[in-house]
Order: sequence, then C-alpha cells, then structure tokens
Amino acid sequence: MTSSNGKILRSQEWFGTRDLEGFLHRAGLKAQGWSEDSFAGRPVIGIANSWSEATHCNAHLRDLAEHVKRGIMRAGGFPLEFPTISLGEFFMSPTSMLCRNLMSMDIEEMIRGLPIDGVVLLSGCDKTTPAALMGAASADLPAIIVTGGPSLRGNWRGEALGSCTDCRRFWSELRAGTITQAEYDSMEEAIYRSPGHCMVMGTASTMSALCEALGMTLSGGASIPAADSRRSVFAERAGARAVELAQEGIRPSQIMTEAAFKNAIRTLLTMGGSTNAIIHLTAVAGRAGIKLDLSDFDDLSRSTPTVLNLKPSGKYLMEDLFYAGGVPAVLKRIEHLLDTSCMTVSGKTLGDEIADAECYDDDVVLPLENAMSDEGGLAALKGTLAPDGAVIKVSAASPELMQHRGRAVVFENPVDLKNRIDDPDLDVNAEDVLVLKNTGPVGGPGMPEAGFLPLPRKLLQQGVRDMIRISDARMSGTAFGTIVLHVAPESAVGGPLALVETGDMIEIDVEERRLDLLVEEEELRRRKAALASPVGDSAAWHGGSRDSVSEVRGYRKLHADHVLQAPQGCDFDFLLGSTPVETHVEAPEHPAGHHTG
Repeated sequence: MTSSNGKILRSQEWFGTRDLEGFLHRAGLKAQGWSEDSFAGRPVIGIANSWSEATHCNAHLRDLAEHVKRGIMRAGGFPLEFPTISLGEFFMSPTSMLCRNLMSMDIEEMIRGLPIDGVVLLSGCDKTTPAALMGAASADLPAIIVTGGPSLRGNWRGEALGSCTDCRRFWSELRAGTITQAEYDSMEEAIYRSPGHCMVMGTASTMSALCEALGMTLSGGASIPAADSRRSVFAERAGARAVELAQEGIRPSQIMTEAAFKNAIRTLLTMGGSTNAIIHLTAVAGRAGIKLDLSDFDDLSRSTPTVLNLKPSGKYLMEDLFYAGGVPAVLKRIEHLLDTSCMTVSGKTLGDEIADAECYDDDVVLPLENAMSDEGGLAALKGTLAPDGAVIKVSAASPELMQHRGRAVVFENPVDLKNRIDDPDLDVNAEDVLVLKNTGPVGGPGMPEAGFLPLPRKLLQQGVRDMIRISDARMSGTAFGTIVLHVAPESAVGGPLALVETGDMIEIDVEERRLDLLVEEEELRRRKAALASPVGDSAAWHGGSRDSVSEVRGYRKLHADHVLQAPQGCDFDFLLGSTPVETHVEAPEHPAGHHTG
C-alpha cells in the first residue's frame, strides 16, 4: 500500500514481498488466525500496551486495547498489539523511576524492530506516560498516546477522597492519635474504587494533561474517568486517527516542538501540577533534541496564573474536572499565553482544538480574576545549598513558610529517617528544617518518592501539620506541604547537601528563589575534604549502605554510570536526541525481499 505521498508504507517491506521473507512474515500472522485479506496492503499500527496486574493503574488497559483495535480496523488498518514494561509506584522497589528510562528504551526498540507504520501508546501510571513519550520521540515514527484515565473519586464517611493526597493526610492524623487504626484501615476499600490512575492532580493526571497540551493525544481525553464508557470511545477514535497519521507520515517531531513544550510548561504551572513533571518534560524534550532548563519553568511561572482548583493544591478531583470541561477548559482560560498555532495529532492546531471549549464549573477551573495565584504552582530555587537548582510546589505549600530560616535536622538516608523520625528524644521543633540525604538519581538509586518526609510524631501530637523539608528526592504528585525537592547536585555525588549537619542554619526565600546553607565557606571546605568519596561509577545507595562497584551489575550499573541529574531530566546521557525510523520507502517495480529497521 502507498501512502498519501506516493511511497510504500514501511510494513509492506515485511508483508508485501513474494519471497522467503515475505512468506515467513505472512505465515506468522496466519498462524494466529488472520487471513491475508486482514493485513495485506493495510497500514500496520502497533499498540504498545503497558497493561500489568502489578500496576493497578494500568490493569484495565488490556480491555482498552480492544477498543483501540476497533478504531484501527474501522479506519482500514491492521492492529499489532505488543507488551511493554509496566511501571507502578505502588509495588516496584526501590522506585519505578529507576526503570523509566528502561521502559523508554523498550518502547523505542520495539517501535524500531516491529513491522509497524505507526503506534498507539497505552499508558496510565505516572512513569509509563513519560516513558512512552520518550520512546516515541526517539524513534519518531507516527505515534499517538492514549492514557488510561483517572479512577473515580473515593468516598469515605461522606467525604470525597483523592487517592494518596488524603491517605497521607489521614496517615498524619493516625500518627497524631486523632483517628484509630481501625478507622484508617476502613479507608482502604473506599479510596480506590475503580480502574484508573490517581484522581488528584498527581503525576499521572499531570502527565496525561500535558499530553493534550503537547498535542500528542486527542483533545479532551485526559480527564475522562477510566470507568466511563467515553474512555472506550476515545480509545477507538485514537486508533482510527493512528491509521491516518501513518498514512500522512506525521511524526512526533512535528508535534513536540519547542513551542509545544512551552505550552506544556504553561499548562503544568496553571494546573498546580506535579513537580515530577519538570523532570519528565525535560527528559521528553531532550529526546526531541530540545533543551529545557529550570529557568524556563521558573520564568514562565512568573506570568502564569494558577487556575485549577484540584487536590493537592485545591479541593476538587479529576472527575470534577471532566464534568467542568476537562483540560480544554483549562487551556481556554490561558489561551492568551499559549502558542495556539502548534499542530496536534488530530491534524488541527491547538487553537482549533480549544476554539469551542467551555467551562461548566467556575469553582473547578477558576476565572483569571479569581485565580488561586497570579503565578504558577511551581518555583525553581537556587543558592549555596542547590547550585544547580531545586523545586518547590508553592501551590501545595504553607504561605507562612515561604520565607524562613531554620535549624537543620539531618537524616543521612531513608533508613536513618525511618529509625529516628518518631523517636520521642529527637531534638526537633516546628521551626526546624528536616533534611534528607542520599535519595537522588544515583543515591536512591533512581530518585525515589522519599521527599514527603513524615513530620515527627511528637510534633504532630502538638498540632503541627507542616514544616520545611528538603531533599534530593522526588515526591509523589499527590503529596503536599512545604517541601523542597530535586536538590542538585545530589548528595551522593558530592553536592552541598552532603555537607549539611544537624544544627546548621538554612534559609529559604521563595519570592527571591533562594535556598542557602548558612555555613562559612572555610567550614564547608573542611567538611568536603573529610567527606567520604562521593558515589562513583557503578556504585549506589541501597537500604542505607553503599555498595561496592563489584556489587552493582546489570541495569543498575548502566543507571549508575549514565543517569543525569534532575535538572537534566534524569535521562541517560547516551539517549539524548533521536534517530528517526524511516516511515516509507521508494516504490520499486519489484520490491526487494528484505526489510529495514
């Protein structure tokens, strides 16, 4: 089959030749019960499915894939579903972030190696969406993403619950002694009551929404609940559109442009989205050959109002956003700040997609005059404690702590934190600053979501519900509080965070974008000289003890040797940029009997 540009589609190199290779390729599909009429001369569309029972957010994607197939066949294509690695934060140790780059490599190589002309990417849980985008950007074959959608809102004793925003809130109350263990346990069956990812504006919801802003998914899809029949209809439409993208030869590089990433950053900021999205957007952009800097996020934050009233920054949930008009309603609010000429996978511009968007609930998507803040929900900090930067989710922090000077209470690693945080003899008060080391990309390993440091039990019992917490870790997008994250360089590679000792004074000034360790330079030089050698090639922290080079192997060795720091997106240094797959070949009179990757 030829495409709209008169060239033979890539898949026909596998299935269109009458020789030994063509025989074997066709036989491989016939062995699965397909007749040659089902696939001969049709665009072949891959379905990269991250379904897994070990990732509950994605556990319904096996069914959703069937609706994608309907759309592909309806549009005259042939579906070829294949599995990918699936990453869920709930079950993967030490963190699913450790394997985000591995999943992106899996997707890239499957796209390159399979006889497909385009691909539908099925994702859900928060690392699966950026991994899919990264792999697609690297291969640069026509692609469209379909996320699994948010879970229905929880309900417990008449209160609407939002995934672990509320399980964390009530966990603090349990530790404070204001609710019982039995009461807390009773919430387990009430907080997640349908398929889908977290229903607050956590990382999964944030990344799904950013797919709309980037133009990599059809408009309106991010907020459709996973359990809603309209999610299946959306998947079918995406399958049909994937066939057209393959025929038209529209690549991700034509969609994910520098202007599109700026639109995505604006969207992240106006939604009060997850801090993790800074890392993920930077990584996806890097695969597209576009460099994003923390200053790009911070500069745009200064002029982007926060209009989305969703937990953890506000009070509503993704289901409410869907009923209020979805992400198009949010984009419409800040249309004047967006480059609406950007192309989307629909073939229309972003401006065309949101031209008729309406908001049906002004308390969910706030009018500009009633914005939660005149600035975006995230801010980038720099200073002597974070020379290369750190981030804070201002929209979920305590305003009274935006300028603060406090005494550091230091924990060397997560095990140290777990062992001492509830010690009644811990020397700590509400004005102190909790500091956690060795939880970055190398030190974690994989930069786990350890940044939501629990407050000391004795302070919770005194009524304290927030204090400044600082680390080189990430935190779940569902979390909240005055928490400074992604401190770079991380402590495990010798960053200033490694030098902090209990009793040091730390100063934060969010308005001035400063984060400083108030210790004399001479003293810091002395500490640095006495510091054990930072983690080198192939070494990492595991459970609070440093492994020797010989004990780190396989993928973890690859990760330790090549992972970049948080401001560079935590991607591998050798994966930046893309090498596009050839989508079409010239049509010879007698096609050769071999294929290319």
